[in-house]
Amino acid sequence: MALTTLGLELPTDPRWVNIAEMNIGDILIDHAYCEQKAASSCISLIVQYSDKAELVEVLTPVVAEEWGHFQRVLKELNKRGIPLGRQRKDEYVNQLRSRLRRPIGDPKEQLMDNLLINALIEARSCERFKLLSEHIADEGLRKFYRELMISEAGHYRNFIELAETYLPAERVRERWKEFLAVEADIMANLDVRADRMH
Repeated sequence: MALTTLGLELPTDPRWVNIAEMNIGDILIDHAYCEQKAASSCISLIVQYSDKAELVEVLTPVVAEEWGHFQRVLKELNKRGIPLGRQRKDEYVNQLRSRLRRPIGDPKEQLMDNLLINALIEARSCERFKLLSEHIADEGLRKFYRELMISEAGHYRNFIELAETYLPAERVRERWKEFLAVEADIMANLDVRADRMH
């Protein structure tokens, strides 16, 4: 899966995958919490927009998938005798939310932004899973991350398509380009961390 397929403007720093492999326990812990937060985010969207039948229908199975991923990451941690530990601050997601969320205004625009932030997080996760699936030595984890990469790519499209369900596609594409530019700037300025999935 190419970076262009995901729409991302800036690839992950190539040092990240090597650092991640040397600190795979920390990466798995952070990954577990990423999956938990992804499930929680979809639940929040369903609760907030319960009047939007298509959103509820599309995101309900995503909640189950993300929670299933959380359980699978826990299994990988247990196999290695690594406790889950405490949740870490996700600087990447926090910066996305602080820089891309606008003051409350048009509810449809707010919905679009909420969906596109989730799409961005899924796209970057997918890109990182691809790197792990191609470059780490552990064959079991390579297979594991390839499977998750395919699933996350589907989730990324879910959020984009939902945004286009409720707003004109041209407006969604325009806003998506703005999001991609901000995300690239965030990625360019974040430290390469050995204990973060993003």
